[in-house]
Formats: sequence, C-alpha cells, structure tokens
Amino acid sequence: MPGMDLDLSRIADASSLIDPVFLDTPQFVDEQLCAALGRRVVVKVETLNPLRSFKGRGVDLLAREFEPGTRLVCESSGNFGQAVGYAAARHGLRAEVFVPAGVNPVKLARMVSLGVRVHEIGDGRAEEAAREYAAAQPGSVFVEDGLHPRISEGAGTIGVELLAVGAIDTVVLPVGDGALITGVARWIKAHAPSTHIVGVCAKGAPSMADSWRAGRVLPTERADTFAEGIAISSPIPESVRRMRLLVDDMVVVDDADMLAAMRTALDNLGVLPEPAGAAGLAAVATHDLPGEVLATVITGANVSPALFGDVLAAA
Repeated sequence: MPGMDLDLSRIADASSLIDPVFLDTPQFVDEQLCAALGRRVVVKVETLNPLRSFKGRGVDLLAREFEPGTRLVCESSGNFGQAVGYAAARHGLRAEVFVPAGVNPVKLARMVSLGVRVHEIGDGRAEEAAREYAAAQPGSVFVEDGLHPRISEGAGTIGVELLAVGAIDTVVLPVGDGALITGVARWIKAHAPSTHIVGVCAKGAPSMADSWRAGRVLPTERADTFAEGIAISSPIPESVRRMRLLVDDMVVVDDADMLAAMRTALDNLGVLPEPAGAAGLAAVATHDLPGEVLATVITGANVSPALFGDVLAAA
C-alpha cells in the first residue's frame, strides 16, 4: 500500500511477542446483546487484563525498542499512561506520565500502583510540559500515543484475532489518537478487503472525524465530552494520513449515547465499559451501519466512580 508505514509482517510477529496477558481476548456473539441492539454483533472485550484496556498491546511492542534504564515520558488521560508504566516495569525502563489536572481518579490510582511517577498539570499544558521535561532529562524519550508505528502495529493484533471468527461485514472502533483503528484496519484491509471500517468519535470531540473528512488536520479549541479516552482536540498528522488510507467512514456519538451503551453492556454482558470503551456499541445502536455482521471492541473499563450513578439510572 503506497504511503503506508504500518507493516503487516510486524503485526503478524507481534502476536508472538506481546505479553500474552493482552492477547486472545474474549470475542463472541451474545444473543441478548444482539437483540438489544437490533443487529448481529461480534463483541471483543479488551478489559480483562492488568490495565483494563487494549493499550498494553502497542506499548509492550514499542517498549522492546528502548535500552534498559530509558525513561519513557508521555502525556495521557490514563490508559496509555498505565500501559507505559506496565511496559516500563516489564522491560527494565522508567515511566513518567503527565496528566491533566482532575484526571479520572481510577486511572490515576492505577498508574501509581504500576510504579509510574505522575505529574498533574493544569491549564491544558500536560503535553507541552511532558515534551519539555523529556527534552531536558538525559536518557528520556517522549512517547506519543498514535504516532509511532509500533503502537498501531501492536493494536493490529486485535484485527488478527477478530478475523478468526469468520466473515465480518463492518468493524466499528472508537477513535482517540487513531492507533487502534489504523492497526486493526491495516490487517483487515489486507486479509478481508471488503470489510468496512468505521471509526467513532465523540460529538464533543470531533477533530479526528473532521480531519479524516478534510484530509488534513483540523484541530478544535477544546474537547467537550466525558469520554476522556477519545477526547482529542489536536490530531496527529501521521495518524490522520493512515486513517485516510484505511478507514471507510467516520461517525460521531454524543455523551448520552455512550452512557446508554455503557448500561447496555452492563445489562447484557456483565461488563461496565468506560465511556470511550462503549463508543463502538453506541455507534451500532444509533447509526445505520452497513452489513449483516458487525464487530466492535470494548476498549476500556476504567470508569470514574462519579459515573456509576448515571449508568445505573440510564434507561
């Protein structure tokens, strides 16, 4: 594929390299869920691991490229930071994560438990502060989620696993930085090219969808959504470029849609996703997506306790 920097052989190899704790996650058709959605849906649950999210796949693959003792520095709303901490401990590295002030307390506590040194930064300066810190500290590397091909290639192992269930007409995936959808789509488009790939953004953070449509980066002033995992306001150009080559359509869902999808997952699967983790289900429920058999991924389950009451009260 001209202009594509995600390598199929590396995705295939990743399935034998990544920590097995993140691989071969449950994927199945639940009849009760299908009835609730009115669609035939294969659901893949990426929350039953030490991070409660899919992020460990890509970061574990990337971490192998650094010398022991390297300090990995990143900005994160929490799940990527957990993955960096877990991989750092496993591969003899160090991890420092810059987070926005008021970050989800569940994600904060879990990062700390993994040995991450966390810096809370206000005024929307977490990424800027992380870059400055990494540049000033010898032996440090700034790691940006969605930029490095290895992160997407690690996530691409989800695509390898999904195709094992048989023919899928449409795969529906939440889109934050784009690492998940580009990695999965790279594998699926090569091995099942007729499969439709649909990305899902939050209505209050549409910059990735807008950028995909325009073919260039279109940042927004700020993200206005409770789904911090997909609250992107400044897309990565390389990720947008990959998405333009691999993604067939983009849709948006609002916070109420995601809240309802969280409750749908809880009622029918016994799994409580975080808002971003339920975005794919929300899109299936609210958009007329093509195909007889759809697939989506529950990408994360680090739910802020502040949302528990809203989920339980959701109709």
